[in-house]
Amino acid sequence: MLTNLLLPLALGIIMLGLGLGLTLDDFRRVARYPRAVLIGLALQTLLLPWVAFGLALGFGLPAELAVGLMLLAASPGGATANIYSHLARGDVALNITLTAINSLLCLLTLPVILNLSLEYFLGAGQYVPPPTKKVVEVAVIILLPVALGMLLRAKAPGFAARAEKPIRLLSVLVLALLVVAAVAQEWKTLTTYFAIVGIACLLFNLISMGAGYVAPLALRLPKKQAIAIAMEIGIHNGTLAIFIALNVLKNSTVAVPAAVYSLLMFVTAAVFAWRVSRDKAANTI
Repeated sequence: MLTNLLLPLALGIIMLGLGLGLTLDDFRRVARYPRAVLIGLALQTLLLPWVAFGLALGFGLPAELAVGLMLLAASPGGATANIYSHLARGDVALNITLTAINSLLCLLTLPVILNLSLEYFLGAGQYVPPPTKKVVEVAVIILLPVALGMLLRAKAPGFAARAEKPIRLLSVLVLALLVVAAVAQEWKTLTTYFAIVGIACLLFNLISMGAGYVAPLALRLPKKQAIAIAMEIGIHNGTLAIFIALNVLKNSTVAVPAAVYSLLMFVTAAVFAWRVSRDKAANTI
């Protein structure tokens, strides 16, 4: 699959570029003000599963698609959230911190949420092992390139400053290509199932991103952190959800919500990033 081959490499290169714009002080700041981390984790683990559950019931989704939506809600953010946050000028250090913690936390929460969903919608639970392998893959794709980029910034600050803008432009280009490739690859799935689950997925995405942006602002967090949290809980690791559906549950229908959501979130996140970055630029004039 095109996205499976190119996505990890592309994300690794872009995460290297993100690391060029970060220092240890960025992460120390997050550690000194843990409220943003706690709010992001609370929204991810406490709010989103209930939102997905309500939408599954409200739209009367077939049982397997309902389980797929719950699986998506239980999946953490991924590397793509960090990229969109970077493009929207959010707090990327907060994103990386949230992604790392969420990925570890999902080793406990994802099997519990998924098993309860299987029991409720399908009437039979199933042992779901923690997705340790996929969490390690996320760590490799995100943490190692970022650490290398930060090292380059510390040792060659001039090079890091020159490379930051080209990397940002590369991020836009790569994301655009990935969207086109994903839509082409999943076009049949999208057209077949969108009428059934598409609106539920779109609403779940908009509610997730909206709550992730509005709640932190209401709690008086800086706008950069609100952007980061919105991206983190609005952009789920669809690859992880699809992997579990196909390789653990052996059910391709359960994978459908994650596939549809992954296509929609590329578009909604791009619009959101454009909007908030434009607002920030206008405020600086």
